Amino acid sequence: MTKTKNLLLIFTRNPELGKVKTRLAKDVGDTKALAIYKFLLEHTVLVTKDLDATKQVHYSVKIRENDLWDTSIYDKKQQQGSDLGGRMQNAFEQGFKEGYQRIIIIGSDLYDLSQEDLENAFAQLENHDTVIGPALDGGYYLLGLKNLIPEVFSNKVWGTDTVLQSTLTDLQKYTTAILAPRNDVDYLSDIEDLPDFYPFLK
Repeated sequence: MTKTKNLLLIFTRNPELGKVKTRLAKDVGDTKALAIYKFLLEHTVLVTKDLDATKQVHYSVKIRENDLWDTSIYDKKQQQGSDLGGRMQNAFEQGFKEGYQRIIIIGSDLYDLSQEDLENAFAQLENHDTVIGPALDGGYYLLGLKNLIPEVFSNKVWGTDTVLQSTLTDLQKYTTAILAPRNDVDYLSDIEDLPDFYPFLK
């Protein structure tokens, strides 16, 4: 039996030099890009650890023990699937099989995400079929479902500015709550004016 009806899926890349924030690394170098990514991971822990939901961290490459994801708070899983859509669909499918009624997925590179944003997203699923958080780059930073909707995970060019619109088209026959836009960190321009990132950019 599940302890709570709410499940938060956190998709994360293993923090390895040269493997994370590659677009940002073109401007700041691999070492700084990795340090910024680790900082973003720590922020994700900060805004999720006290959330009243079951929390699962889904690793891109392999599950790490003794890292910043405390196993007393987070269940650790391995992403399964050939592309991002397939991996997300598998995670949602498994969550619904385990008995969760409201499932939300986020990444781990959102500096302006708060615990309140996540609480609001779960609240929106009380009376909407789906909830989506638009990212400023044309994708989305959060997706929440009450039932599996397979079409939102297929026929997408992941990582491009068409993802949000294409997903909203798939959701036309469902009631969808749209959250405030947020900015995920992909490029130097996303962070160069934010004081918290100045130490990384010296």
